[in-house]
Amino acid sequence: MHTIDTGFGIHCVHSELADNGGQSRHSQQGAALGGVAVSSLSPLTLRHHCRANPQPLEPSRSQVIGKTMKNLRRVFFLLLLMLLAAEHAVSFIFPLSTSPSTSRRDAARASWRRCSRAPPHQSALSRLQATTEGAKVAAKVAKDKESGDRERKDDKNKPTAMATAAELGKYDVKRVRNFSIIAHIDHGKSTLADRLLESTKTVATRDMKAQLLDSMDIERERGITIKLNAARMLYRAKDGEDYILNLIDTPGHVDFSYEVSRSLAACEGALLVVDASQGVEAQTLANVYLALENDLEIIPVLNKIDLPAADPDRVQEEIEQTVGLDCTEAVRASAKSGIGIDDILEQIVARVPPPAPPTGGPLKALIFDSYYCPYRGVVVYFRVVDGEIRPKDRVKFMASGKEYEVVEVGFMTPEKRAVEVLRAGEVGYLSAAIKAVEDARVGDTITSARGGASDALPGYAEANPTVFAGLFPVDADQFEVLRESLGKLKLSDAAISFEPEKNSAMGFGFRVGFLGLLHMDIVQERLEREYNLDLIVTAPSVVYKVLTNRDEEISIDTPAKLPPATERKAIYEPYVRVEMLAPTDYTGSLMELAQDKRGELKEMKYLTPTRTALIYDMPLAEVITDFFDELKSRSKGYASMEYSLVGYRENDLVRLDVRINDEEATPLACIVHRDKSYAVGKALTEKLKELIPRQMFKVPIQACIGGKVVASCALSAMRKDVLAKCYGGDVSRKKKLLQKQAKGKKRMKTMGKVSVPQEAFQAVLKLKSTN
Repeated sequence: MHTIDTGFGIHCVHSELADNGGQSRHSQQGAALGGVAVSSLSPLTLRHHCRANPQPLEPSRSQVIGKTMKNLRRVFFLLLLMLLAAEHAVSFIFPLSTSPSTSRRDAARASWRRCSRAPPHQSALSRLQATTEGAKVAAKVAKDKESGDRERKDDKNKPTAMATAAELGKYDVKRVRNFSIIAHIDHGKSTLADRLLESTKTVATRDMKAQLLDSMDIERERGITIKLNAARMLYRAKDGEDYILNLIDTPGHVDFSYEVSRSLAACEGALLVVDASQGVEAQTLANVYLALENDLEIIPVLNKIDLPAADPDRVQEEIEQTVGLDCTEAVRASAKSGIGIDDILEQIVARVPPPAPPTGGPLKALIFDSYYCPYRGVVVYFRVVDGEIRPKDRVKFMASGKEYEVVEVGFMTPEKRAVEVLRAGEVGYLSAAIKAVEDARVGDTITSARGGASDALPGYAEANPTVFAGLFPVDADQFEVLRESLGKLKLSDAAISFEPEKNSAMGFGFRVGFLGLLHMDIVQERLEREYNLDLIVTAPSVVYKVLTNRDEEISIDTPAKLPPATERKAIYEPYVRVEMLAPTDYTGSLMELAQDKRGELKEMKYLTPTRTALIYDMPLAEVITDFFDELKSRSKGYASMEYSLVGYRENDLVRLDVRINDEEATPLACIVHRDKSYAVGKALTEKLKELIPRQMFKVPIQACIGGKVVASCALSAMRKDVLAKCYGGDVSRKKKLLQKQAKGKKRMKTMGKVSVPQEAFQAVLKLKSTN
């Protein structure tokens, strides 16, 4: 390929290819010079032809590209000037912004302007910024920047929990205070904990939220504490000393009374929070008794004094008469409004005793809670009683016998902060790649694997389920999903126990043990929310002990496992001591309710002229049905109750079976007292008659004790008018049709199946039995 310069700004292009004879041949071109084809000319002839005939050609490619680039540069600079003008116009309308992103953007723009040529209207822009409005905005920005710098300086100089942990060489056990908050439901325990964290500046104001220590959605929705937590606070008292305050939270329901007792065992003091408008409640007394058993210093706090119905003087007198505490120094506060929070902190520093100093013995630490983390394994919350614990230490859990190497130790604020060591009197956490919560149970003792303590701390007990119920998936295909979900849930809740169960009506499921009715409700809701399951829960039952003819004692948690009457000697059922507190006007109604539930009156006390305490011993099976609903209904919501297990008693109990269309419905069987079997059987059959849909045949519903029917009713058949087509004729024709229908219904009854709806399996809970 050759390019020929003609000398007149015209370039002629031709190519030549060598042929076999050495001759050159020219490629054909699409252009012509003076009517002569370029391809027909030799290079020398072409040069002379171009000089002799100077004719303009089309611009070359380089010329076109150069001209285009020149035009593009002009357009680019024009657009740039337009953008700069628009930017200055916007900055004039919306003067300044103090956000970090705007500051970075302005700095970048200033740097770019320094490196480039300033726009021609720069002087005009400077004059606009020098106006009065621009000066005001600039002054405001400078003030905000100064206040931000001052705040960051204060945060830097303020002592933090991490800084104190780093100075553990100066650790003084005399300036440590471990305390808890005990209260009845909805008396303001969680709100008071929030105010303490906020007042001590443990949590920044921007991070504060209601019920900060309640981490579960169910806790926030119901307003109760299910999973306890802990927090470490730094407080500078009026004496000028800095104190470490360890707040150990407690659950708020009777089902978790064991967890409450272990939390109190890890403390030296407790705040007794009582609503100044409601007074002493049943759970208040139960928690006070637990605190007194652990020899804690109790500080009374009268909360909600800003309510119109508050009567602090009456409630203070009620606490003195009921509990026997000296309330002359009781703190009157309002956690919601922030009244009296400083007084509470000073009372904690002055009245709660410090932990016992270390004795120099081996490590001893009390576990008061644990939970499962998918990334760390089981995280254990504990209180160091003696010795010290560091990362890479080999520790042993005395109840389970498991040994692990500590990966991390630290404390909660309530966020976790790792430290190098935790010493006697401190509260913190550890992670050691523990696989299951069962290896680190609540109440267990942590000690060193080598040269550890020989005796464990007192008070440990395994959490035994008291209420059992069947969990069945609505969709049979979700059985394996339910199995996996229960296994994952047990990792974080060691109190759950489950085993497979087969039911003729509902298929395959699990028999699950719970600590109580609230625990059962929480587990069911967590399974449905977290694992997207649709569950059926059967009527709960308690654990009975049966003495067989061979003098063997067996435990049964479902009526289906009860041996026949010919194979057993006696049945023992669990009893609880129920304490009911209510206004005196409802005493008679509550006593009638307790007697209907086979309760035995133990004591009746008049706390004040207007409040009465009733103490009964009654079967647990009667309490877990509809007792609480009846209590609230008869007292118009003013009564409260608390119960605790007291042991087993022998009673004349029988198994009440239900037969539907001569077929036994095992899930509807229940264990009742013989004296109440007729009333319960009649109420159960009537309830099932309402719930079971009508069939084309008559369905008998019977309640039986063994082979004896104690109550029965029948579900009438749906009739078809077979005589509608007989508009006349002899009566024998009508009789023949009726007889034919009767034979068909008889055959249908022997072959037909009755479908029992799921609501029928909850009928035992809603029975309103009458004598």
